[in-house]
Amino acid sequence: MVRSFVIAAVAVGALIFVAAAPARAQSQPSPQGDRLLDEMKQLTEAPGPPGAEGPVRDLMTEYFKPYVTKITYDGLGSVIAQQGTSGPKIMVDAHMDELGAEVRHVRPDGYISVQMLGYWLPQALADQRWTILGSKGPVLAVSQLLDAHVASGFSRNPADEHVEYFMDIGAKNAADASAMGIEPGDPIVPVSPFETLPNHRLLAKAWDDRVGCIAMIEAARRLAKEPHPNQIFYTATIQEEGSIEMRGATTSAHIINPDIGIALEVGITNDTPGNRPEAALETLGGGPGIMLYGFSEYPNRNLVKFMQTTAGEKNIPLQYDFVQGFGDDAGAIKLNGGGVPVTTLLVPTRSTHTHNGIIDRQDFDQTVELLVAMLQKLDADTVAKIKSFEPATK
Repeated sequence: MVRSFVIAAVAVGALIFVAAAPARAQSQPSPQGDRLLDEMKQLTEAPGPPGAEGPVRDLMTEYFKPYVTKITYDGLGSVIAQQGTSGPKIMVDAHMDELGAEVRHVRPDGYISVQMLGYWLPQALADQRWTILGSKGPVLAVSQLLDAHVASGFSRNPADEHVEYFMDIGAKNAADASAMGIEPGDPIVPVSPFETLPNHRLLAKAWDDRVGCIAMIEAARRLAKEPHPNQIFYTATIQEEGSIEMRGATTSAHIINPDIGIALEVGITNDTPGNRPEAALETLGGGPGIMLYGFSEYPNRNLVKFMQTTAGEKNIPLQYDFVQGFGDDAGAIKLNGGGVPVTTLLVPTRSTHTHNGIIDRQDFDQTVELLVAMLQKLDADTVAKIKSFEPATK
C-alpha cells in the first residue's frame, strides 16, 4: 500500500545512525506445525524491498506451481500465475515488495547514507534492526538516535529538523566498507521474525503486502480442486511501495488485459489507543474490509455490491474504510485498456509500514473464504452485468 504524498522525515532532536551487528539465524519453524503459518513465516521474513523482490518472487513461484496451469513474468519481474483457460479474465493482485531502503553513498569516514524506500514515519525507524544485503552476504544493523544525554540540546525546534539517515557498519573508512561488500544500491530491509501471539494473532514485518500474497496462494490451492467459471490470473507484483505508479500492476495488467480486477491489501485499523476516530474504521477480528475511498481509485459499485452479496451468503462480516492516504494496485489495474472494474479486499492490519505489524488469523481466513466464493461466482453473465453501464430497461 502506498501513500498519496511524501512527507519529509523528522525526528526529535537527533540524526539517526545504524550500527552493524553479527548475522542472526532465522527463527525456528512454527511449533504448531501449521502449513499456512510456516508459509507466512517464510514469506514475511523473506527480504524484498522495491526493486529487489527476487527472494519473494522465488517463493511465490514455488508455492504457485502445484496449483496453476501456467506461470509467466512481466518485463519488470512480477509473477503471473494462471489457473484455468476459458471464461472471463479475473486479475487477483497483491504486491511482493515491502518498505525498506538502499545504500546511497559510502562516505569517506565509512558511514553510509541511506535512501529510504516507501513512506516511513520517523518514529518507526529508531532503535530497530536492519539487514544490508551486500555482495558478500547480509550485514545486520541497528538504527539509533543520538544518546539521550546529549540529544536534548541538539535542536531548539526538533519537530522541524529533517532527519539524515546514515548506517554505521563498523567501517573505519570507505575502503573498509567496500571490503565488507557494501556498495551503492544495496538493498536494506527490516529485521523482524514472524511470531504467533495469543488469541490467534500474528506478528511480522511486511504484512503489507505479503498477507495478500499468502491469500492468493491459499485461494489457488483451494480452487485447484474446485470448479470456477473463469481464468484467474494471480499476480504478485513488484514496486508498489515508494511509488504512486504501481509499476508491476501496470505492466502485468497490460499483459493480462483483465475483465475484473481484485486487489488484496492490508486494511488500516483504528483500534489502538490514541488514534483519531475519523482516521480509519477497521478493527482486528472484525472481518475482511473493503476500501470505499482511496486516492488511487473508487471501487466499481457493481463489484462492491457483488462482494457484499457474496459475503452475506457466506455469513462473513464486512468492514468499510475511507482512508485519504491509501493507494494500491487497483488504481493501476482500473486504467488498463478502456477501463477495468476493480475493488480492493483488505485484511485488517495494525501498524502497517513498521517492523512489527499484527493481523488476526480469523480475518485472514475469512478474507480467503470470501475471495474464493467470489471467484467461483464470476461467470461470463455475472462479469457482463458488473461491467455494464447500460441504463436499466423500463
